[in-house]
Amino acid sequence: MKYKYKTNINCGSCVASVTPHLNANKEISNWEVDIANPQKVLTVETDTLSEEAVREIVIKAGYKAEKLSQ
Repeated sequence: MKYKYKTNINCGSCVASVTPHLNANKEISNWEVDIANPQKVLTVETDTLSEEAVREIVIKAGYKAEKLSQ
């Protein structure tokens, strides 16, 4: 599954801040944040996590994550 979220992860420091949270979850196979996009799109790939579970990881890291329609 590939999930996309509109976030407030808007700079390199923000990406560095969220990195340990996303990397710590072994069920996430790949992720990236497009900080050049006005919506600061976070794309997460996972075979097992629900979109809500991924969203909770981002929220626990201190950021917002709003599901984008694909």
